Amino acid sequence: MRRYGKHTDEDDIRSRPNPKGNRPRTNIRPKHEDAAEGFVLTVDRGRLTCLVEDREITAMKARELGRKAAVVGDRVGLVGDLSGRKDTLARIVRIEERRSVLRRTADDDDPFERVVVANADQLAIVTALADPEPRPRLIDRCLVAAYDAGLAPLLVLTKSDLAPADKLLETYATLGVDHVVTSREELENGDAADRVRERLAGHITAFVGHSGVGKTTLVNSLVAEDRRRATGHVNRVTGRGRHTTTSALALPLPGVEGWVIDTPGVRSFGLHHVDPSRVILAFPDLVPGTEECPRACSHDEKDCALDAWVAEGHADPARLYSLRRLLATRERREGD
Repeated sequence: MRRYGKHTDEDDIRSRPNPKGNRPRTNIRPKHEDAAEGFVLTVDRGRLTCLVEDREITAMKARELGRKAAVVGDRVGLVGDLSGRKDTLARIVRIEERRSVLRRTADDDDPFERVVVANADQLAIVTALADPEPRPRLIDRCLVAAYDAGLAPLLVLTKSDLAPADKLLETYATLGVDHVVTSREELENGDAADRVRERLAGHITAFVGHSGVGKTTLVNSLVAEDRRRATGHVNRVTGRGRHTTTSALALPLPGVEGWVIDTPGVRSFGLHHVDPSRVILAFPDLVPGTEECPRACSHDEKDCALDAWVAEGHADPARLYSLRRLLATRERREGD
């Protein structure tokens, strides 16, 4: 038998029927040590735009990667034509290990995970205070997804000129979530962008939000003029806007180190993929109290040790309530 390397055995060779004879195939793939490092900016119908040094390269995934897909935020290895000239195409031959993965499912009954973005370290949850009305259940679900992915959440409240932010902020006070409140006037004069940019410096931040809350308008105020995206009209009766952002896009922040990743507007955020045991990690003050919990405790059941631990004064009862409210979001729809 022909050998394909010092450590090759029969498991490395596949044979396929061929009228001209069997042609051996090898599963051993080239390592591409010389592949250039790139950063995925956007994905559109199988074509990926990647930043390689200071050039934007159009690429496609190499067949040898199989079903593994690259997403916005991925660090990848590329070979081929890296000039960035029109009508050239490189190949992505390697996807580096991800530091974080933000996922969602279409709904809670859908087992198919959709990777929203890779390698972000912060999640900006954008919601309007009016027109459209806030959706706390959707905010809760985004928070759970952020905690599950290990991302720091940032609550960005827009249109404060139409409604006060105090009541909504009170709901999340015990979670200690950082927040920024903006108005339409501040968005127009640049004050909002300056305050939001302070929270984004040094981070890769994914922006999520319901259609019509002003997410893409805010992103446009943060990035260079030639990078801005189209925005849509918000219906004054329903408070709904068009999905003008149809694919995720990573954009550099001018003047500071950092990236924003604008994602399509969402109407739901399924949490089928979330492991409830990871959500507790966002509550470090409660973690010690779980040591006496029953095995596989959901932290929302009769025998949970957290009740007694909090009653003994080790933590604020409001924190336990907040944890259980978030854990319960997997059992409730956004509109409930």
